[in-house]
Amino acid sequence: MADHSIKDKVVIIAGGAKNLGGLIARDLAAQGAKAIAIHYNSASSKADADETLAAIEAAGARAVALQADLTTAAAVEKLFADTIAAIGKPDIAINTVGKVLKKPMAEISETEYDEMASVNAKTAFFFLKEAGKNLNDNGKICTVVTSLLGAFTPFYAAYAGTKAPVEHYTRAASKEFGARGISVTAVGPGPMDTPFFYPAEGADAVAYHKTAAALSAFSKTGLTDIEDVVPFIRHLVSDGWWITGQTILINGGYTTK
Repeated sequence: MADHSIKDKVVIIAGGAKNLGGLIARDLAAQGAKAIAIHYNSASSKADADETLAAIEAAGARAVALQADLTTAAAVEKLFADTIAAIGKPDIAINTVGKVLKKPMAEISETEYDEMASVNAKTAFFFLKEAGKNLNDNGKICTVVTSLLGAFTPFYAAYAGTKAPVEHYTRAASKEFGARGISVTAVGPGPMDTPFFYPAEGADAVAYHKTAAALSAFSKTGLTDIEDVVPFIRHLVSDGWWITGQTILINGGYTTK
């Protein structure tokens, strides 16, 4: 019988320096992960990466922080190779990388679209590819998408539209990697109370989002709190291994599908 616990597992987290990714890293370390590689995109996130690294080590796990722009296949391949060289073959791979843009379709430039597609879709595809190639048998893969995949709304065409392919990548990968016992899932949080959310929204939009979920009145901020997302991801990469090929929206009733 395969061991689906987090204890003594090796983990790689793309976007693991801060916000949701950083909290996942801390949580898995507290759950007994043996070693965790956290990726961060640029020098502006290095201080956050160092802080998360220290928290992981304080919880008793080995840790390494790796910087990379993951918008090329070669960079994702190198991230996995560097992880394996530093802490061993991963058992759990989590991708939290994303880029948001709120803008009318008529105003989106080709450059903006290409940037969104590279971060949200291309990075996710090649992360899944390399995870499938490099994870130990009975591994777990999870990608963070968005609850806007269940929305009927304007202005997020480039954001939600470039996250949408990850649903199919997840289904395909779950079939292709399933023979090795690897489960593949995606989670779509609602608007989260992090610095990732606020720059894209005006005051009126923020006020709307804080009341849009069915359970908004019971949230600290009215938004999705990252503390409420982490337990679901923890479950999916451990005892929830039987869930595969699925996209799960975690949003307090903000959207549904």
